[in-house]
Amino acid sequence: MISEELFNDRGRRWVYFGRDAAKPDTLIDTNEYLVVNKDAGLLLDPGGMEIFPAVVSAVTREIALERIEAIFASHQDPDIVSSLSLWLSLNDRLTVYVPWVWSLFIPHFGGARAVTPVPDEGMAIPLGGSNDLQLIPAHYMHSSGNFSLYDPVAKILFSGDIGAALLPKDHTDIFVSSFDRHIQYMEAFHKRWLPSNRAKDDWVERVSKLDIQMMVPQHGALFKGEDVGRFLQWLKDLKVGSAVANEPAEEPAAAKGEKKKK
Repeated sequence: MISEELFNDRGRRWVYFGRDAAKPDTLIDTNEYLVVNKDAGLLLDPGGMEIFPAVVSAVTREIALERIEAIFASHQDPDIVSSLSLWLSLNDRLTVYVPWVWSLFIPHFGGARAVTPVPDEGMAIPLGGSNDLQLIPAHYMHSSGNFSLYDPVAKILFSGDIGAALLPKDHTDIFVSSFDRHIQYMEAFHKRWLPSNRAKDDWVERVSKLDIQMMVPQHGALFKGEDVGRFLQWLKDLKVGSAVANEPAEEPAAAKGEKKKK
């Protein structure tokens, strides 16, 4: 599993984990993130139980488990947080922030007493004495209860499944190197998994007001610099969900590539 520090300044760190070459082909590839403020850690969408050993091994190279204060689950999918009970078995003092609409569902993965429901309007997550990590509403952006997380110190937006791309297995670049080429890996996903153009436009308008230097999704390559704006404009122009309901479903480019290899 690749680890890379994305930001380190003023007591704030962001670390990326992903592109695990040892991951079984039967699992979708995911990105996990650690945010550290001073001596306290927050895990963003820490992943499914199948990849837990690789993730916990990578995380412990960056921070002691007892220093992790919280987990944030952007929504309810198993690839997001089905490892929850395993994390709590290592640190039962964790606070787990989840959208309130999923607060009675996610505990089926374990940890009902640890769950803090996030109201629809969002909230700030306290971390190591700070209170500036903002949960941004992203409802119906794949999930009816969904949030992004914005860090005004690092100027990083964790976007969850927004911006996700299904990359070929041999694609190891962490960042998008050519936005135009990258579209083939994310277009089908966004058309199928984002159900509402109204919700999409609302989210784009909301996050466009933020100072974002890097956008980090839960799948695929990361966006930085001008590619953040390129993505937001591309998504604004894209018709998704019910608007393309009568079009034939299209497989992601990565899946097509894997079939050709076979």
